This record gives sequence, C-alpha cells and structure tokens, in this order.
Amino acid sequence: MAQYDLIVIGAGPGGYVCAIRAAQLGLRVAVAEGRETLGGTCLNVGCIPSKALLHATHSLHEAQANFARMGLRVAPPEVDWPAMLAYKDGVIAQNTGGIEFLFKKNGIDWLRGWASIPEAGRVAVGETTHEARAIVIATGSEASTLPGVSLDEEVVVSSTGALALPAIPRRLAVIGAGVIGLEMGSVYARLGAEVTVLEYLDAITPGMDGEVSKQFQRLLQKQGLKFVLGTAVRSVERHDGGAVVTHQPRKSNEPATLEADVVLVATGRKPFVKGLGLEALGVEMTPRGQIATDARYETSVRGIHAIGDVREGPMLAHKAEDEGMAVAEILAGRHGHVNYGVIPSVIYTTPEVATLGLTEEALKAEGRAYRAGRFPFMGNGRAKAVFQGEGFVKILADAATDRILGAHIVGPMAGDLIHEVAVAMEFGASAEDLARTCHAHPTFSEAVREAALACGDGAIHA
Repeated sequence: MAQYDLIVIGAGPGGYVCAIRAAQLGLRVAVAEGRETLGGTCLNVGCIPSKALLHATHSLHEAQANFARMGLRVAPPEVDWPAMLAYKDGVIAQNTGGIEFLFKKNGIDWLRGWASIPEAGRVAVGETTHEARAIVIATGSEASTLPGVSLDEEVVVSSTGALALPAIPRRLAVIGAGVIGLEMGSVYARLGAEVTVLEYLDAITPGMDGEVSKQFQRLLQKQGLKFVLGTAVRSVERHDGGAVVTHQPRKSNEPATLEADVVLVATGRKPFVKGLGLEALGVEMTPRGQIATDARYETSVRGIHAIGDVREGPMLAHKAEDEGMAVAEILAGRHGHVNYGVIPSVIYTTPEVATLGLTEEALKAEGRAYRAGRFPFMGNGRAKAVFQGEGFVKILADAATDRILGAHIVGPMAGDLIHEVAVAMEFGASAEDLARTCHAHPTFSEAVREAALACGDGAIHA
C-alpha cells in the first residue's frame, strides 16, 4: 500500500496546480486521474480547445473583413474543417503533454484510473488502495441540461460535442446565453452558421454588469447572432437529421418552435462527484449539490478537502487554481488564502468581455455611493488602428475613499487588460492611483487609465 502526504483526485487546473504546489513545498504527492490525458475538462474539452477555435475563426474573420482594408490582397479564404479540428487537437496535445512533463519534473505520481474514497485517509484506484495524510477532491464539473432535453453529443450536444462536430451546421440553436453558449455560438457564426440563442432571462450573460450586457448583445447581433430572450425551452426532439426546439416565451401563451441542424445545450454545469463514495463517508453537501467546506477547504470529514467546481463559488479554472495553491500551502503548514472579491471573469469572443468585482447593480442594491468612470475604445488610437474601436472600459470607485470596487471591459484584449485592475484592487488602490500610473502609448491599456481618470476630473481623450 503506497503512502503519500497528499492524494489529489482529479488532474484539472485545480488538481494539478494543487499537486505541483504541494510537491514544491516538500510533500509526497500523487494525483488520481481516469482520463487518458491530464488537464481535466479545461485542457481536454473546455477552455483550451474552445480558444483554439475562437482564434482560428477570428483569423478567418480578419481575412474576410479587414485584409483588403489594410491593403492585403489574397484569395478569399476557405475553411478546411478537418484541418481546423486537427489544429485544435494539436493544441490540446501540447498542453496536456506539458502537464505530464511537470508531474515528472516535480516527482508527482500519476495514479491512472477513476478513484473512490473508501474511508478517510485512503483512496482506491482500480484494485489498489493508497494511503494519504490528506485527500483533495478536485473532480470538477459536468454539463447540466434541462428537463425534457437529452444529450446525444451528435445533434443535441454539450460544449464537448460542439468542439468536435463532424461538419459545420447550417443552423445552430444555442440554449443559454452564458459564457459557453456565446463563445461557441460566435465560433460557428463566423464559420457561416445561422446561430440563434435562446435564453430564459431577459438579458444575456446573467449576473454581468447591465450596461456591459446590453452593449455586448448589440455587438454580437452585428456579427449575425440572433437572440430570443425571455423564453423557456420545453423540449428538444430529433427530427429529419436535425432537431426541433420547442420553447415557451414568458410573455406569451403560445409555444414556439425552432428548427436546427445542431442544438448546443449551454445551461451551465454541475459538480461531478460520481463514484467517489461521498454519501457513504458522510460528507456534507450543500442544497445545490456542492461539497460543503470550511475556511481551510476541509469537508465535514477530517482530512478530506475539496476545491474548484465541486465546492461553492464561480466555476472558473483560475478560481480552482487559486484554491489549489491555497490548500497546498495550508497542508504544508503555511497560510493559503484566496481573495474571492478579486476573481476576474472573461468571455473570449471578439470583442472580449472581462468583469471584476462589483457591478453597478450590486452597488445600487447595497445602497453604496460610488463613481463610475467610462472610456470608449473609439477614443483609443491603437484600438481604432486594428478595427476594434467598439466597446468601453468602466471602473467603479467608492465615492468617499476612491477605492476601486469593480471594473468591466468590452473590447480588444479585455481578458488581459482586466488584470492591472485586479492587481490594483488586491492592494487596495484608488482610481487615482491607477490614473496617475504612466501607461505606454499606443496601447489598449490606455483605455483603462482613461476610465480611471474619468472617475475623477475626467478622461483626456473623450
């Protein structure tokens, strides 16, 4: 029976980062993973492959829409779908192989197979049981669906199936106007599909700053995406090589139908804890099916911890990574910590959307006095030079202290720009601190500084 200081169950972003950090701190570590490759959902069928397709189709759009405007004369590009999928698979292989290299470099054992926990301090993988002083559950999440909607990953697909369709659909129906639905919808819209997004709520990107959501929807509509908001999907039935979606608009008594070649169900995800044996162990769960943990990420069973999508909080790879770092440091006798008020969220469409901290709606609900500084990318020279002048930066600051409370960006490189605000918020900076920091010209980041200036006396270029 092998003995470890720590066994991590799941080799996604949270699990493998936890394992590497623990090994760096001197612990003997193993990771149990049933997939044939490391990296979890994110690297294999999530974040990384979707970004590859987003990049490929954005390049297609640039060639179609902007090359001639820049004096580049080329034949109209053609899409070789099998080659594009091969490119995507190659990106996956590079990243998953990189994790395997890091395991070897840090002396981490890969326990190949699906794990269960027969009792605290023990992890069973196949026919072998291993002992560990601590166990971290990092098994991630799986796609959830709706009553009356069954996934077959051929016509009715989750994000996993949408990443590997055998052909580009002529008509794509997307159920859910969240991150996954909009990213994959934009991929297929740029490939020529007629994309219709169905959303139960009256706005896209639920929970996002309202001004950002409205602007983002307008930009996506200009790209050809159609939206049917305020409607509840009742059923999806396969029919004549495609499917028919029946939905009920909330403001109408008459159901409506939508025909599509492929239906992407993007209605969120749920914790994946099957086969772990948590119920028999007596591990406490939340009403939403998440593993309940304390401030040290420990479950109700001593010695068993949980991080990432299986516990409360946003289902984001970087949130899982931070929790993995924190629990590794705690187990090594240090003081791991995650600042949940400074976790950015990004949608990798074109333009990108990034949000951090509090929204205006949340501040108003709390009755807090604040100032909002806005700056449009149309006033940014670099953005206009690359045909990305649409969108804006908004920074929210406390009216009394000027401390930055939130930031919301629609525009080029938003997912990268948001991080200078994240660093500022982590150190309790004011909007004036950001405004007084010299930014190189010409860069997209100048728009962030201008928004910070707008929290005070006013932006320069607006």
